[in-house]
Order: sequence, then C-alpha cells, then structure tokens
Amino acid sequence: MSELRGFRDLIVYQKSYRLALEIFEITKTFPKEEKYSLIDQIRRSSRSVPTNIAESWAKRIYPKVFVNKLSDALGEESETEVWLDFSNDNQYIDNQKHRNLIQDYDEVRKMLIAMMNHPEKFCK
Repeated sequence: MSELRGFRDLIVYQKSYRLALEIFEITKTFPKEEKYSLIDQIRRSSRSVPTNIAESWAKRIYPKVFVNKLSDALGEESETEVWLDFSNDNQYIDNQKHRNLIQDYDEVRKMLIAMMNHPEKFCK
C-alpha cells in the first residue's frame, strides 16, 4: 500500500465520489416536492461516503479512529441504498438504474468492510 499518497488514490474513494456525482445528476430529474426530503437526504448521504473516507485517511495514525470513520462511511453507504430503494419504488429511477447503482454501492460496501477488517494495511 506504499503507493498510496492520499485518500484520492483509494479506489473506494474514487468509486464513492463518482457515485455521489451520479446521484446528484439523477436527482435533478426528481419531482420538486421531493426537494427537502428525498433529494436532500440522498445527496447528503451519498456525499458523506467519500467525505468519511477522506476523514478516515487523515486519522489513520490511530487505527481505531480510522476504523470508526470507515464505519461512518459504511453507515452512510447503507442509508444511500435505502434512498435509492425509495427512488426506485416511487419510479423516479428505473429498475436497471437502481440495479446498477446498488451493485456499485455493494462494491463500495465490500471495500469498506475489507479496510475495516484489515486497518493495518492502511494505517501508519
């Protein structure tokens, strides 16, 4: 892992950041009445995933804090999946888009769990 210079080099960060951008674009098409509920919530939770990954990287000299921040990212990832389910069930996104996003978040979840289970690979 010595080739990693910063959090932006982490694949899990790159993927979660890209997903947050994609969700931002998708939610532009949601109904206006969802502005202060679903739209704000899914944008916030999806953006919190890469944000918490960045924070965990900054605190990696403390393995327990590193894992704790990754746990926060994992919680935000799970919340985002629920908002995606609501988006699909309300037909704001189609089944294929929902499936693709859930699969991508599944990868993010697995990477976060692997990092949490092996913090020594990332911590100083």
